[in-house]
Amino acid sequence: MVDAAAAAGDVDAMSPRKIALLSTGGTIEKTYNESDGTIENRLSVLEIMLAGVILRGVVIERVPVMNKDSLDMTDADHERVAIVAGVYAESHDGLIITHGTDRLQHTGEKLVARLTSSPRVPIVLTGAMKPYELRTTDALQNLTEAMLAVQLVPPGVYVAMHNQVLRFPGVVKDHAALRFVRAPG
Repeated sequence: MVDAAAAAGDVDAMSPRKIALLSTGGTIEKTYNESDGTIENRLSVLEIMLAGVILRGVVIERVPVMNKDSLDMTDADHERVAIVAGVYAESHDGLIITHGTDRLQHTGEKLVARLTSSPRVPIVLTGAMKPYELRTTDALQNLTEAMLAVQLVPPGVYVAMHNQVLRFPGVVKDHAALRFVRAPG
């Protein structure tokens, strides 16, 4: 007998999906340093963010890859993220990568190149324009959107932020509009 809820795609009726959450730092994870008034990548706030959302039907495995501002990322860092993603894509149902927005497009393109543009599972990059610790932030919304997207989109590499999901290759940050868009042309 077929379970109607499972046949309809009800995540709660199926076994939980294993999602790897790879963290690289960026604004989404920045914290306030009371001693000097700076906002920097020191400690990850992802555990606090995850505690604030309902996670039915998924099991999240946290994978700290690095914790740096994406402006400080090198080509070797993008390669490292792609290598780690390739490993976790073999054993999980999907991957979410938290990332700084300034160089997110470089990691997205590296993932497409390294994983031959079609990984076995969805890989969704996300980040924030404002740190989670600020009163007005897009961090939790973007993380939540990425968690939904990784369960719905077909295998590929995506960015999920600000109520949209875009597939790589050809995604760039529009610095004036503070969002991701399809590359012109």
